[in-house]
Amino acid sequence: MNEVVTEAPTRPALIIIDHGSRQQAANRLVVEVAAGVQARRPQQIVEHAHMEMASPTLGDAVLACRRQGAKKILILPYFLAPGLHTRETIPACVAQQAARHPDLEFEIGEPLGVHDKLIDVLLERANFPCDSTANGPAPKAKKV
Repeated sequence: MNEVVTEAPTRPALIIIDHGSRQQAANRLVVEVAAGVQARRPQQIVEHAHMEMASPTLGDAVLACRRQGAKKILILPYFLAPGLHTRETIPACVAQQAARHPDLEFEIGEPLGVHDKLIDVLLERANFPCDSTANGPAPKAKKV
């Protein structure tokens, strides 16, 4: 009987992690971001997680990556700036997962930080033209 062996992906699996919220609309944002990454990298394992207050948790996402054959997982914080969560909380959560899954390799990426494309998004939101291709019309500012 011939057994089919699934080859482990050569790229690391990606887990995009945000803070998590009690508001489901806020939690859907990271779902959409992960779907966008997956659409651009269809051969790569891409999952999302919330650090707290919502599921899936980081542990859930790690298990999903494992089930898909991941051997290495890159945790990508969906945070703008370095702070308590990116410097302490997320590394502690990843260390817990590494202890539970010693056969998997984990790395943590940096927060989004300053990037020309983020500046382009801000200018789009301010309705100024910029050099990058827009992903549809920019949301209009709300009067307060």
